[in-house]
Amino acid sequence: MENPASDLGRPLSREERRSLLGYTGATVWFTGLPGAGKTTLSAAVERALISEGCTAYRLDGDEVRRHLCSDLGFDHASRTENVRRVANVARVLSDAGVIVLVALISPYAADREQAHRLHDDIGVPFIEVFVDTPVEVCRSRDPKGLYAGARRGDVKRMTGVNDPYEAPEHPHLRIAPQLLADSVKDVLEALAQVGVRHRALGAGASA
Repeated sequence: MENPASDLGRPLSREERRSLLGYTGATVWFTGLPGAGKTTLSAAVERALISEGCTAYRLDGDEVRRHLCSDLGFDHASRTENVRRVANVARVLSDAGVIVLVALISPYAADREQAHRLHDDIGVPFIEVFVDTPVEVCRSRDPKGLYAGARRGDVKRMTGVNDPYEAPEHPHLRIAPQLLADSVKDVLEALAQVGVRHRALGAGASA
């Protein structure tokens, strides 16, 4: 006869955790130029998921910079390290069953690919969403005054102006400027296609 008490102090394996939870998490990685709308879209998706009863959490680039990565600058190595740290946090949370929504410029393709591999290594879905807003539109929005600052020379290493942005060639989802509600729907459908929302809502729920 098995003795359940003997397992009390044994760490759960990844497979046991997912079996007991009945679902796995995922990471949705929103990339795009400054002012593209990543924060707005990820916040709206988070609200929609939580309203559905899913466990979701948003990691926003500005918040990450203030807390997790306050020691980093904006040179190439610092941007790569910023993405590495965020990707590892997202991996831990998604492995625990959370739908993680990362809103991060993450300008370099190699860094985003590494973030993807970190999730692939543990079998957690990773959805790259390219918020493909033209730079002219981003410049006209300029919610933080970054583009204006770059024109004046006050902002150095501005992504999309005097620092490169490597747009995804084959993102899982490309979001062009459209109604916010339509963009949210597109992201939720992408999650449903990989079965994440279905599992997070329970075996009997519809996606």
